[in-house]
Amino acid sequence: MDFNLQAYGIEVTNILRNSERAILYESALKLEKGSAISNKGALMVYSGKKTGRSPKDKRVVKHPASEKNIDWGPVNYGMDEHTFMVNRERAIDYLNTREHLYVVDAFAGWDPDYRLKIRIICTRAYHALFMQNMLIMPGRKELKSFGEPDYVIFNAGSFPANHFTTTMTSKTSIGLSLERKEVVILGTEYAGEMKKGIFSIMNYLMPMRDVLPMHCSANVGTEGDVSLLFGLSGTGKTTLSADPKRKLIGDDEHCWHKNGVFNIEGGCYAKAIDLSEEKEPDIFHAIRYGTVLENVVFDQETREVDYTDTSITQNTRASYPIDFIENTQIPCVAGAPKNIIFLTCDAFGVLPPVSKLSPEQASYHFISGYTAKVAGTEMGIKEPQATFSACFGAAFMMWHPNTYAELLAKKMKTNQVSAWLVNTGWSGGAFGVGSRIKLKYTRAILDAIHQGDFDQVKTQKEEDFGLEIPLSCPKVPSEILVPENTWKDQKQFSKTKSALVELFRENFEKFKHQVDENIAKAGPN
Repeated sequence: MDFNLQAYGIEVTNILRNSERAILYESALKLEKGSAISNKGALMVYSGKKTGRSPKDKRVVKHPASEKNIDWGPVNYGMDEHTFMVNRERAIDYLNTREHLYVVDAFAGWDPDYRLKIRIICTRAYHALFMQNMLIMPGRKELKSFGEPDYVIFNAGSFPANHFTTTMTSKTSIGLSLERKEVVILGTEYAGEMKKGIFSIMNYLMPMRDVLPMHCSANVGTEGDVSLLFGLSGTGKTTLSADPKRKLIGDDEHCWHKNGVFNIEGGCYAKAIDLSEEKEPDIFHAIRYGTVLENVVFDQETREVDYTDTSITQNTRASYPIDFIENTQIPCVAGAPKNIIFLTCDAFGVLPPVSKLSPEQASYHFISGYTAKVAGTEMGIKEPQATFSACFGAAFMMWHPNTYAELLAKKMKTNQVSAWLVNTGWSGGAFGVGSRIKLKYTRAILDAIHQGDFDQVKTQKEEDFGLEIPLSCPKVPSEILVPENTWKDQKQFSKTKSALVELFRENFEKFKHQVDENIAKAGPN
């Protein structure tokens, strides 16, 4: 029987479902402005005016069945069902004007007991190839028996929302109805909205099954020891998870259930800014035929990409199937973690390159989700700016952060997991004075964690944050392990550190009455 979308009110008959990459390449090159093939065979695309996510335009339908579960506020904005249906009809009407549509039917979640069947309906070949990279594609038999999806994404992003519609703040709208099990996208062609929409759904559903959804990368050693790496953008989450000595489970989204962890996705979505073969060889070599390169600048004659050119956006990206990374664990499932590593890019230069955390400290830093942005990007800003994102992914968390923190603490205790805070930021001074910790030192620190090298090492108790600092690490100069030893101006160090302590305390004020007292006390004094 021919495949159709009439159940959704879509009458278009020319539908390309789970198309071959070559067909999607041909279609993108023919129909989509700015598309080209790189000298490595990747499909280079332009996402339009929006080159990143639009978090303030994301809305969740307020419904009695789910309303009490959602942490409403600056992350989860509400919308009524009528408005959602207005936007849905606007999307359907637009989809019906197209000569052909693309459909991707695939899975989210490598563990069959927890996976979701996802249907993407879109108008761009770029979007279809992107989601075929990012989801877990069914085989022929699985596709034949795919049946009705659990969730549907209507991506009419080439068509704007009507900003006069209730609760609309712009011509962009990403609406999620948990009850209808649908996502409607208008006014943005940035493909990451689809990926993160699915992650938001998993973040809502999984805690109800005692499963912790996590914005983290994961890899596994030859002895089956699993490490989770949490971190905000720019901290090294993707770069450090691609470790030639360990198999990659995934670079961004995972779930932790009673038997271990599984990747939600079937691909990777790596930042491409300043990408080089020398620094990130695994990611560099994954960029080939089948990879989508978003908003990169390239030489018109040679088709060679200039990864240092950010004239379109600093958020240049590469999307590729996970098996494009040579050392990958397929299927992307593994046992319970042995180590949890919180990555922070501390541009203040006061956090140690590595420190051991107690279970309470781990929960505190998980809820805080700290990193820092460097100074100099705006007029008048002379100091680094602290950024806090609860659970290292507040933009996608549907429940209150404490729900995820309690799940983390419970699973860490059950599995006797070690937790570490690793600073990939500055040493010897803040940004502009000190220098960024070398990637080779951070890799050596992770090697030491995985090999248990810190188990018998002398430590020093850091007095403000209460961190336990190892005083030696193979292949890392011991003088950089204690931050104050690297600063020439000790008074400035104390002043800068006090300022960061106060930022942590101010941020945690909104959480401290809703978390366990011991977690609240685990923060800096």
